[in-house]
Amino acid sequence: MSTLTRAPLADSGLEISRLTLGGNTFGWTSTKDESFAVLDAFVAAGGNSIDTADSYSAWAPGNKGGESETILGAWLADRGFAGSRRDDVVVATKVSQHPDYRGLSALNVTKALDASLTRLGLNYVDIYFAHYDDPSQEIGAMAETFSGLVDAGKVRVIGLSNFSPIRMREWLDYAREHQLHTPKIVQQHYNLVERATFEGSYAPLAAQYGLATESYWALAAGFLTGKYRTPDDANGAARYDSVKKYLTDSGFAVVAALEKVAEERGVSSATVAIAWQIAKGVTSPIASARVVDQLPSLIAATGLELSVEHVELLDRASRPFA
Repeated sequence: MSTLTRAPLADSGLEISRLTLGGNTFGWTSTKDESFAVLDAFVAAGGNSIDTADSYSAWAPGNKGGESETILGAWLADRGFAGSRRDDVVVATKVSQHPDYRGLSALNVTKALDASLTRLGLNYVDIYFAHYDDPSQEIGAMAETFSGLVDAGKVRVIGLSNFSPIRMREWLDYAREHQLHTPKIVQQHYNLVERATFEGSYAPLAAQYGLATESYWALAAGFLTGKYRTPDDANGAARYDSVKKYLTDSGFAVVAALEKVAEERGVSSATVAIAWQIAKGVTSPIASARVVDQLPSLIAATGLELSVEHVELLDRASRPFA
């Protein structure tokens, strides 16, 4: 398996691997043993950036939220990452969507973080994301709350996800003007079939403020792996609702372009899809692996430098989504 390289997390002093392992499958489509095996293989390949959320996976029948954090916490403890090896991993979690901790009020965020830390078995998280905006809260109040968590030693770096560019900019400006801890990383939806908003708004904002970037759903819920060649292929898929909008001529044209580049480079379509994001300047795309066998093609992306011609080919094929 390839070895993952790392990149600075803005000016935070932390470094994250060029691929972040998504923890949304833990306790959902991955059993505890499968999750442990994936985490072990990811770290063995040089990965250190692990992403979860307090709400994962409340959507699954029988789950109530916190399942991913609980499994990740058990692994951190078992492998020593909650103790002597704590600096070897960068753990990110999020707040606002857990059924018991909705929104971003100061009281809710504080209680939700304590619950997350308990499940993770940690004294602090490396990155704490405001998962979704809470329109009921003033930007200044949220900026003060999250900055206070850094002062309290419970959070090292603040991240923003799923805020409008306007609200995100307001937070960044408020934090700077009031000498608060500023967010250092933006996490947004981005891939070959979800380009417009990220490229038009979030990437320029990140560049202006010197923020690191992560992209979630980097493989479009598996669509960009090439597993779906016709609309019928997706029938009965666990993520059908997430991929159905891509099951069009334009979507399959992107899959065909990925396959062409993959064949020419001797890699998988998933590898090319993630390598394209890195070529576009994403600091660390997020991808999940249900089992270990899915990891090598994801990790290989960080060592694949696409040619200008291949990037242009993929850009053209995905232009309807730009």
